[in-house]
Amino acid sequence: MNADKRRAIFERLREANPHPTTELEYSTPFELLIAVLLSAQATDVSVNKATRKLYPVANTPAAIHALGVDELMTYIQTIGLYRTKAKNVIATCRILLDEHEGEVPRTREALEALPGVGRKTANVVLNTAFGEPTIAVDTHIFRVSNRTHLAPGKTVEIVETKLMKFVAPEFMQDAHHWLILHGRYTCTARSPKCWNCLIADLCEYKTKTPLPAKAV
Repeated sequence: MNADKRRAIFERLREANPHPTTELEYSTPFELLIAVLLSAQATDVSVNKATRKLYPVANTPAAIHALGVDELMTYIQTIGLYRTKAKNVIATCRILLDEHEGEVPRTREALEALPGVGRKTANVVLNTAFGEPTIAVDTHIFRVSNRTHLAPGKTVEIVETKLMKFVAPEFMQDAHHWLILHGRYTCTARSPKCWNCLIADLCEYKTKTPLPAKAV
């Protein structure tokens, strides 16, 4: 895909949705961090249902840490892998209290040192909470990037590297959200809604072209 097509794709996505954001509900960087940590292999809808119950009770590192693993699990048990996630959340809160004065760190290295926080989660927090020009490649972005040929690659790391190279600076802050939403609602996994796609004429998708293995 050439640069003109890539630019046109983001121009159309911006025109359709000038101010995109995550569908996770949060009011502070810490709430976002915990929501993203909980969202691994879970839907934003399921995470929001859980945090709507949790955050009115505890929405700071100290308050959630005080709950302990067992009590925290009662709030998030409807989310997949909730036992492991509860342990990671409590451990993360302990580190935030001990090493960061209860604040969410603003560096990738410090974020990725938190239990359960990988590169994708760190990218989401850096982009959405702190306005950094990062792109968190999840399953949706991986699929859209490959299917359209916007930034094809066999691994999440390759796709992220290509997107960081190909996406113009003016689109970088919002590209992450546009691509996720496009993959979630239009360029869906099994039956992409090409008939209702605002970038269909720019897409280089070929039905017989297999996609790489699913991103994790």
